[in-house]
Amino acid sequence: MAQAAFQAAHRPTSQPVYLHALGMVNALGDDVSAIAAALARGEAPGMGPIRTRIGEAFAGRVLASLDQAAFAPPAALAHYDCRNNRLLLAALAQIRPAIDAACERFGAGRVGVVLGTSTSGIGAVEATFADAEAKNTKSFDYRQMEIGTVAPFAAAALGLGGPAFTISTACTSSAKAFAAARRLLRAQLCDAVVVGGVDTLCELTLQGFASLESTSAVRTNPMSANRRGINIGEGAAVFLMSREEGPVRFAGAGESSDAHHISAPDPQGAGGEIALRAALADAGIDARAIGYVNLHATATLKNDQMEAHLMARVFPDGVAVSGTKPFTGHTLGAAGATEAGLAWLTLARDDVALPRHRWDGQADATLPPLDFVESARYLPRGAGAQSQYVMSNSFAFGGSNVSLVLAR
Repeated sequence: MAQAAFQAAHRPTSQPVYLHALGMVNALGDDVSAIAAALARGEAPGMGPIRTRIGEAFAGRVLASLDQAAFAPPAALAHYDCRNNRLLLAALAQIRPAIDAACERFGAGRVGVVLGTSTSGIGAVEATFADAEAKNTKSFDYRQMEIGTVAPFAAAALGLGGPAFTISTACTSSAKAFAAARRLLRAQLCDAVVVGGVDTLCELTLQGFASLESTSAVRTNPMSANRRGINIGEGAAVFLMSREEGPVRFAGAGESSDAHHISAPDPQGAGGEIALRAALADAGIDARAIGYVNLHATATLKNDQMEAHLMARVFPDGVAVSGTKPFTGHTLGAAGATEAGLAWLTLARDDVALPRHRWDGQADATLPPLDFVESARYLPRGAGAQSQYVMSNSFAFGGSNVSLVLAR
């Protein structure tokens, strides 16, 4: 009887899941309110040139106004202390009341953590080697840079006892975290999950993308005929996901892996199209129900070409779109969660307009035309309003593709 009761209590379910509180830090600002305000003004105060060991780069950096010292981990977790984890704690602090409330309702053992990252604390290691070259004495703990420790660190810092694991699939890392978190909820392994991603600027990614000739020396210019590449960015974005009804429903996810090339996308976007159509099918809607799409839009020649063509196929009637990386930089492992966060704001808050597409307005004649959001536009409101769904796309090295659908 006890086993039967356990199995009944933990039977998989397709019950809807919801995204409740949101915490973010990135080049737009140090919290959600500052980010929403900067986005509305069309400003990105953290975007600009920075110095690297091989010269100047244009990047998206978390503002210096964020007091990182205030987010040092507790003494018991000092071996995890690095800038990456402090930015994560800064985002988590914004949703801590919701997390604590979930622990009170369900128990800390029923709250999990799924986070995406691609750099973890690699910047701490680089600083150590730089000090060694200067003959200074400084050491680091390997756990600061280990990719897999991001989620267990967050769980320990929050006092959570549910499943905690990290996903690292380059630029789809934190987008894939949403699908994984929902699986934990539907499998009845958790009653709530902290989900999102974090990445910080480091020489590894700045120089790595530069060596691929994929970076731009000026602000990134997505979908333009003059696009020249990405700006690397940094930030963290975290949500609390649960089965309890909330302001925004996580309606659908589509994942695919076309393994076309280690760094170049499939020119036809076949794998990406599979992900988009799977997300729509998972949400139980067709493309006409989507009111806005946050594009991956890296402003590299090949990515934008691939994405523009697949968008034209999936949305033949058109849909409002924008690429938000000119405001945040490409936050890599945190990009999926960051851009889902910007989409979430348009659903959760009546005062937040659709993010604008910042570019030079010079359309690439070789790409199909898209409906770029270039002035203040809002999703329709009210019980009878259409287009209560938004989508966010993420594509990564190795042919990893993810599309997420959120609903009001």
